Amino acid sequence: MLSVDELEDRLIDLSFAEDIGDGDHTTLCCIPEDAMGKSHLLIKEDGILAGVEVAKKVFARFDPDMQVQVLMGDGSRVKKGDIAMIVSGRVRSLLQTERLMLNIMQRMSGIATMTDRYVQRLKGTKTRVLDTRKTTPGMRMLEKQAVKIGGGVNHRIGLFDMILLKDNHVDFAGGIANAINRCHEYLKAKGLDLKIEIEVRSFDELQQAMDCGGIDRIMLDNFSVENTRKAVEMIGGRFETESSGGITFDTIRDYAECGVDYVSVGALTHSVKGLDMSFKAC
Repeated sequence: MLSVDELEDRLIDLSFAEDIGDGDHTTLCCIPEDAMGKSHLLIKEDGILAGVEVAKKVFARFDPDMQVQVLMGDGSRVKKGDIAMIVSGRVRSLLQTERLMLNIMQRMSGIATMTDRYVQRLKGTKTRVLDTRKTTPGMRMLEKQAVKIGGGVNHRIGLFDMILLKDNHVDFAGGIANAINRCHEYLKAKGLDLKIEIEVRSFDELQQAMDCGGIDRIMLDNFSVENTRKAVEMIGGRFETESSGGITFDTIRDYAECGVDYVSVGALTHSVKGLDMSFKAC
């Protein structure tokens, strides 16, 4: 399996290939090869900054001679007018890395900013906000980094690092007990030690899951606030609890006050607005 660094390097290489192709003819036609310059990253909207460390990789991978002066790091609260970094080097390099760096940082900062809003909304409760696998293909590692920078928690990276028995798994397996028992048989046969979570859609399925046991977390899918409170009381701390499905910024606090450990929010990554910023000559 590829490491995070290897995945990031591949994403950066693919992105440059996508953007530059056989050459940035606009830059090549009007900027001398030996021209040197400097650009700064201008923040144009209040939020949480994310993607600084990845941006440094983008510059270094394209041109190791580029010099980056970081003024505001990942996780910084930024406001309109702030200068987050200054980059010096060949003007051609500054121009050819600009868009990829901005695409990454705007996206990651938007996710971090959105996550921070949910985290602040939950302040004073024990509940943590989780991301999901509803990410941009190829960008998952960066988007999940952004969630952490914003104060959220990564649910799982992919299908390989945790067992999550969702409704379709349960239905195809023939029920809660079958799904859980087959899960344990599989993990034992493969010599794997993975946490197990199961999604339940009703109090009947919840009771089945608790009777069967052998799980770490129960996801309460599309439970109302009232039913969530009742479910948490039934579980009584024997398993971790997660609320999921149809939960909005306006209602998340109500679910947290039921005592769940986590609330998963797909909106952190699937429909976020990028944080506005620009990279200008200085």
